[in-house]
Amino acid sequence: MRTRHALLLLAFLARPPLAQAQSAAAAAPAPPPTRASEQVDDYHGRQVADPFRWLEDTDAPETAAWVSAQNAVTFAYLAAIPEREAIRKRLTQLWNYERYSTPFRRAGRYFYFRNDGLQSQSVLYTQPALDAPPAVLLDPNTMSADGTVALSMTAVSHDGRYLAYGTSASGSDWQEFRVRAVADGEDLDDHLRWIKFSGASWTRDGKGFFYSRYPEPRNAALTESNRNQTLYYHRIGTPQSEDVLAFAQPDRPERGVGAQVTDDGRYAILGIWQGSATKNGLYVMDLADSAKPRVGAPVVRLLDGFDAQYSFLGNDGPVLYVQTDLDAPRGRIVAIDLRRPDRSAWREIVPEGKDVITSAGIIANTLVLEYLHDARSVLQLVRLDGTPLREIPLPSVGTVGSISGERTDREMFYSFTSYLFPTTIYRYDFASAAATVFRAPKIDFDTGPYLTEQVFFRSRDGTRVPMFITRRRDLERDGSAPTYLTAYGGFNISTPPAFSVSNLVWLEMGGILAMPNLRGGGEYGEEWHQAGMLGRKQNVFDDFIAAAEYLIAEGYTSPAKLAIAGGSNGGLLVGAAMTQRPELFGAALPAVGVMDMLRYHKFTIGWAWVPEYGSADSAAQFEYLMRYSPLHNLKPGTDYPATMVTTADHDDRVVPGHSFKFAAALQAANAGRRPALIRIESKAGHGAGKPTAKIIEEQADRWAFLSRNLGMRPVLP
Repeated sequence: MRTRHALLLLAFLARPPLAQAQSAAAAAPAPPPTRASEQVDDYHGRQVADPFRWLEDTDAPETAAWVSAQNAVTFAYLAAIPEREAIRKRLTQLWNYERYSTPFRRAGRYFYFRNDGLQSQSVLYTQPALDAPPAVLLDPNTMSADGTVALSMTAVSHDGRYLAYGTSASGSDWQEFRVRAVADGEDLDDHLRWIKFSGASWTRDGKGFFYSRYPEPRNAALTESNRNQTLYYHRIGTPQSEDVLAFAQPDRPERGVGAQVTDDGRYAILGIWQGSATKNGLYVMDLADSAKPRVGAPVVRLLDGFDAQYSFLGNDGPVLYVQTDLDAPRGRIVAIDLRRPDRSAWREIVPEGKDVITSAGIIANTLVLEYLHDARSVLQLVRLDGTPLREIPLPSVGTVGSISGERTDREMFYSFTSYLFPTTIYRYDFASAAATVFRAPKIDFDTGPYLTEQVFFRSRDGTRVPMFITRRRDLERDGSAPTYLTAYGGFNISTPPAFSVSNLVWLEMGGILAMPNLRGGGEYGEEWHQAGMLGRKQNVFDDFIAAAEYLIAEGYTSPAKLAIAGGSNGGLLVGAAMTQRPELFGAALPAVGVMDMLRYHKFTIGWAWVPEYGSADSAAQFEYLMRYSPLHNLKPGTDYPATMVTTADHDDRVVPGHSFKFAAALQAANAGRRPALIRIESKAGHGAGKPTAKIIEEQADRWAFLSRNLGMRPVLP
């Protein structure tokens, strides 16, 4: 399974006219100059200038000087915003609440993460029973003075004796694995390196685990392309140099691999992935004997056509339960007998329905299925023979965030969240069919004056798109409310309702939160995803622009009061929207965005996104990439929205050169009086593992920037 607040607003916003908002932005300082080179590239006979190419070299002294100069201007601007300190204090106050992860059980022990409120990183605890005193097993806050070392992976052996765990520093995707004894909390000598995008799966004997790693980078680990991921088996107590090569694909360097050992210890199921494509392969390694597993056994290529998505759920001996979208874009569950693996012999357990299956697993010998109905979770139980059991009622419109439980357990835990519903942990008892609150947070915020509504609007081509709007109940729809429009729209990733402390502060400031579920995501299955990828990527931007136009037409907001935001692929979304329709938005906050669509595939794992975006190496794909690439569609003499680009100096997924070059080009092209700034975080990466203090500071800067540039006058508790 995926393991994927009582103060009221004391005063409403003063609502300054557009002229006042522009006057506030006019005080923005001039950005420092950026040297432009004569770099020009030939793309299939077309000459394309890249004057800020030198900013791709993040280690160069000139780049470091540029970063310092840009940050000096940005942080001075932010520090001068009067509301910033009140925003930061309120964020800190609301963030300071106890929160838990969904617990999981192994060998009779429970494991869970807890944060007492403002700890940089959550702490891993264990206890022998739910009513027993917990003990700290692993505290990542002790691993660095500034909280920038984070846990990236945990895996407990089947016998509960050992914990394999991964750490990453400064937000990097690179992980280092170690092993800790659960009994005394002491680390063994094991230390594994050069690991990315990998978990650990223990063999049943508890003597070692499978993991995936890359070759050691030869030059710059931050930017060098990562290929040739290989599966190894590590036996505890031995050096990494003695790890057993379990599976490699030297003829397919773009393919990656991960392993999952079945509960009975008989098989290792290998998931073979190829870039960001949703289609994958499923291979089987017969370990033969769970007591003495053959970790180098031959691999059977069970599903090797890369014609659909396949996810292993569990097994009954040689019968594998698999979730797939083969001939079912919204998903179905099938049983595949390894003795008769032909598709004609597959047995369908759960057929495709009207809603998409987003998560599935086997707990208490029962299929636990999470569906999305118009981007809202539905939790369903089904017997392994396909007989429906029951739907588990959920508290409101929202999202099941994580589910944990094992095949032989009689209980499971799941989290539930929504925009106004703090993430709460529930325990479900299969014998009584009863769900009870296990952990509920206590947050100093009254949700009573607010509501979340779901609306539907039409995109440019007539497609019906859903959007969640969270606002005050007594909002006057006169077009004057500051509105924060954010989305993602890509990689088959769904964005259902989720709780965020920072959004509460935005609501208290008088803002509206709007989150549309764009094409390119997974809300309606693979067809919805494919409608927003490759040459159809413009549909995503059209959906987002249509959401903005709907909010304006329905009187929620106006262009001067509308801010757009998004991160990573969502940063690309914001960059494309603000370059295509700059007059539609008052402010833009693109974060760690993919801004150079012609060169993104040349760095770290960027090549893996070619199935989603396409590549400028292809003449046909270059044409549509060039039409929307944010970096290449900035037009000199344009009045762009007030913009604060955010990135981090250690982002080795979407390398910071994307944001550096876009910010420099935006500053050169912008003809308006509104600011064009870049905020560059140090010792941080793409976002994962960022310590709480850094999150609060960055969010305070974002809300302060919008307060200044949308003409807001918030009064916070």
